[in-house]
Amino acid sequence: MKITYWSDFACPYCYIGNTRLKRAIKDLDLDVEFDIRAFELDQNAPEDVQSTTVERFALKYGLSMEDAEKQVAQISSLGIEEGIDFKYETTLYTNTRDAHRLMKLAQNKYPESVETLSTLLFDGYFVENEKLADHDVLLKIALEAGLGKDDIAEVLNGDLYNDDVEKDEGIALSGGIHAVPFYLFDGKYSVPGALSYNDFKSVLAQIIAESEVEDKEADNCADGVCKI
Repeated sequence: MKITYWSDFACPYCYIGNTRLKRAIKDLDLDVEFDIRAFELDQNAPEDVQSTTVERFALKYGLSMEDAEKQVAQISSLGIEEGIDFKYETTLYTNTRDAHRLMKLAQNKYPESVETLSTLLFDGYFVENEKLADHDVLLKIALEAGLGKDDIAEVLNGDLYNDDVEKDEGIALSGGIHAVPFYLFDGKYSVPGALSYNDFKSVLAQIIAESEVEDKEADNCADGVCKI
């Protein structure tokens, strides 16, 4: 099974959703290929921190600071339930373009490091509360994931893979994807949002069942005739 998904490393539900999905995949003992696509929640996000998470949440959703703080805490609790030391309230919100470009580097030259890099970037933001626009932070994370220092520097010191990130986002928008996470299973089953573990498990089981039916029907058709 191939799962293509759009996400941003500053998106709490992306990390939570991916964790639930991967747990369901493990419990079902499935062989899955992931295709990570870039999606910036804010392409114009600043290079440095300009506000707290609670302040941004209140402004974005028209909430009081007290209500915003409660909702941010609730989101953190969802991450904690998944075994993540989730610290959403103290995240340092900055631009994530360079983080996505490093992911493109990994996908192109270090495929064995893709999943590790993804986890480290999410952890860097939500667990370690680091600035993902900081090149020293990104260098440290990318090296830990197994990417080469010279390749990392080439990305961070220029605009390499900018086009790849923009292409991912263009495909998403042309397909009506305006929020993340967004999952596409085997190129035909779309799932928007971070489903619960049980719902992800049900979706995966349904896709497997439908695939088995299709395979059986294909086996019954050969040489221009179909057998019942």
